[in-house]
Amino acid sequence: MAQKLDVCIRGDGMVGRTLALLLARQKLRVGLVTSAPKTTQDVRAYSLNSASRDLLSGLRCWPDAMHATPVQHMRVWGDDGGFTHFESPTPEGLTWIVDVPVLEAQLAEAVRYQAEITPLTAPEPAALTVVCEGRASATRAELGVNFEVLPYQQHAVAARVRCSTPHRQQALQWFTQGVHGLEILALLPLGGAQGDTASLVWSLPPERAKDMLALSPEAFGIELEHASNGVLGQIALTSERAMWPLQLACADRWTGSFADGSAWALAGDAAHNIHPLAGLGLNLGLADVAELANVLKAREAKDYWRSVGDRYFMRRYERARKADMVPTWVACDGLQRLFAHPNPGVQALRNWGMNGFNSLATVKAWAMHQAMG
Repeated sequence: MAQKLDVCIRGDGMVGRTLALLLARQKLRVGLVTSAPKTTQDVRAYSLNSASRDLLSGLRCWPDAMHATPVQHMRVWGDDGGFTHFESPTPEGLTWIVDVPVLEAQLAEAVRYQAEITPLTAPEPAALTVVCEGRASATRAELGVNFEVLPYQQHAVAARVRCSTPHRQQALQWFTQGVHGLEILALLPLGGAQGDTASLVWSLPPERAKDMLALSPEAFGIELEHASNGVLGQIALTSERAMWPLQLACADRWTGSFADGSAWALAGDAAHNIHPLAGLGLNLGLADVAELANVLKAREAKDYWRSVGDRYFMRRYERARKADMVPTWVACDGLQRLFAHPNPGVQALRNWGMNGFNSLATVKAWAMHQAMG
């Protein structure tokens, strides 16, 4: 069958839609395979750094101030007296907590008004197919790509809550050694600078997570108040609760060729998964598509004669993203394992390290620069 498309994107989540918009700006003919509308409430929020904000702002898809709350302070408590505090060096904020349904809606609207993007109900032939189907990608499995998964003994519980004390643009996180193992609670500010709502991501041992889902909304709020030491006062659940298992995962190959010679590439959660403790998940997926779009943009100059699926571009994309991802994987996995270790000596060491880090202004400034993208 003749190829009517330059690029076919499988998956119309935030990563897939962002890539479609970026490539359409290069006047490439893009097909976007759409999925069935969601039937459940989406309670997610993401922490997006300045690189992600600049990318989405360039596409005119950055949410307004009520749905992209700047974080001015980040406070992290250890499991035995450890504490670290980050303060934004600028009024803009350390990062932004973005309401996922609002961002998805803005990206969807932008796609609808882009003439170079064709909605598809099924994949069609193209010089390049980009797989953005998420962590359970069916295409990745069909391609025989080895997806190396390291499961954590934790499930994430996510929800929206309202607090009796305004958040004052603070992102708060607690590491706790519970009876069943490590618990990591994050409360992320929503609703703008003066808001009193928060996005909850609570990483818990599997049985504990199931118990939290089974609680009544009132009992769940009480558990949250206890786990957060009452920092935000009384907490009331305002949404459904979602749960999923946590894992570290990476595909051994990010690019390759179909039997007909056309190329494929993985991006976003189809290529890699990471623990949410550092809030980097969507940032990494957006970095994938930004890199792929930049690599393909080279065709507009000296490489105009190459196909978008040329192996030259695919190698450049895979090398660049894998090199950038390795330090992030190592750091996040190491932090999770450090706090999951039950030994009292290790517990004392990690909390001593947090307090020591908190007193080193130069090191903290460098860490903030890295996290801000």
